[in-house]
Amino acid sequence: MRGATEAVTPGEVTRSGPLPSGGDAVPSGGDAVYDVVVVGAGVVGAAIARALARHPLRVALVEAANDVGDGTSKANTAILHTGFDAVPGTLEARLVREGHRLFTAYARETGIPVEPLGALLVARDEQQRAALPGLAGKAGRNGHHGTRIVDADELAAREPHVSPGALAALDVPGESIVCPWTTVLAYATQAVRSGADLHLNCRVEEVRPGDPHHRLVTRRGTLRTRHLVNACGLHADAFDALVGREDFTVTPRRGQLLVFDKFARDLVRHILLPVPGPLGKGVLVSPTVYGNVMLGPTAEDLDDKTATGTTAEGIAGLLEQGGRVLPALLDEEVTAVYAGLRAATGREDYRIAAHPALRYVTVGGIRSTGLSASLAIAEHVLGLLADCGLDPGPERPLAPVRVPNLGEAFPRPYRDAGLIARDPDFGAIVCHCERVTRGEIRAALASTIPPGGLDGLRRRTRARGGRCQGTFCGAEVRALFEGARSSRRKDGGGGR
Repeated sequence: MRGATEAVTPGEVTRSGPLPSGGDAVPSGGDAVYDVVVVGAGVVGAAIARALARHPLRVALVEAANDVGDGTSKANTAILHTGFDAVPGTLEARLVREGHRLFTAYARETGIPVEPLGALLVARDEQQRAALPGLAGKAGRNGHHGTRIVDADELAAREPHVSPGALAALDVPGESIVCPWTTVLAYATQAVRSGADLHLNCRVEEVRPGDPHHRLVTRRGTLRTRHLVNACGLHADAFDALVGREDFTVTPRRGQLLVFDKFARDLVRHILLPVPGPLGKGVLVSPTVYGNVMLGPTAEDLDDKTATGTTAEGIAGLLEQGGRVLPALLDEEVTAVYAGLRAATGREDYRIAAHPALRYVTVGGIRSTGLSASLAIAEHVLGLLADCGLDPGPERPLAPVRVPNLGEAFPRPYRDAGLIARDPDFGAIVCHCERVTRGEIRAALASTIPPGGLDGLRRRTRARGGRCQGTFCGAEVRALFEGARSSRRKDGGGGR
């Protein structure tokens, strides 16, 4: 453990080569040793690493992919939930409610774009309308007392393009749209700047439990750690097995989504949700902070944890369901289709548990509410690590961080005359569909955690994410990316 008054040195970001030795922290055997290793750099793992970095601990965040947020976190519905519809009394209900409060403040501090549009649960038949009072009561049991039922006339006034057959809706204030990409980036960047190491392309293949250290055998070498956190998402059950636990099984649940062009944005003002039925919650229609409209997701339980492709059947089903809620949406152009996998475990709650004898915490079963609950999950895990014998030491301030704004409701660089006057690159548009400038791309490539590939660059800037999907700007964006990567190699820095 670092001294409480010791100056904080930023952590290392590595992508290739042998893992660092750890300097003064090397025990006999030569492997780097940490107080805590968090495995999985999605939104939950990055939030946990950030929370740990508030204390004088040696922390590592380890990820199998070449970038943060490269799994479930990159392909979700991008909604900040209030938790109004969670199962009352569950851990998930409590953490989503607390997480919503924490995240709202954190977004203001770091610049993550959030738009509190509110949600409307639209009832299209008498059975659904009859279910609305029960849903309002459920929201109240979850501490959300601001819901109310609106009639067809008010619904039509607030959402003029909603299906004419809609009978009523439950108004849920506080539901918001958010940028999931810069959320992960903010957490991980703040963790690294506050002293945590980030090791990418570092799949853990074997865990050798021990006392005082566990040994984690990776493709890039071995790490030692006193305490271990499993934030592996879809692979949480497989990682549990590496330490001898078999408490649950993860079933990948695929959610396919459609993204409609920015011309569709004026069709919808709220997050439009269906009234849940016996077969599940159904699909939603929602604006995005990037100025598009999203339709989805499907819910398909699969066996393959890599099956992130879309299907003709899935897309057809989405269009059919979307047309029932917002018929005019079907006349708009689809910009992109994608699919994400959620970690279903057969229980309507998180699978978070401490194993004190192993000095180990499992953070599993984190489904679509993981982004909303992430900061509260991190605080909960700190408490569980204390139950496992971790003495975190005193708190200290985290290094400040501001993420690039990717939201259309907030000032973008290409419209900032003062910024352009100081640096003309922020007025030189490279990606015309998304209005991304050379200055934004350059800043992302030189950031604390530079992107590992073009998809990572898109998640930091929106470049190649618009109507033409990179047909026009792709060559220039790639040239900028390759030039920055070549410079980092020559300099031997920037996340080797």
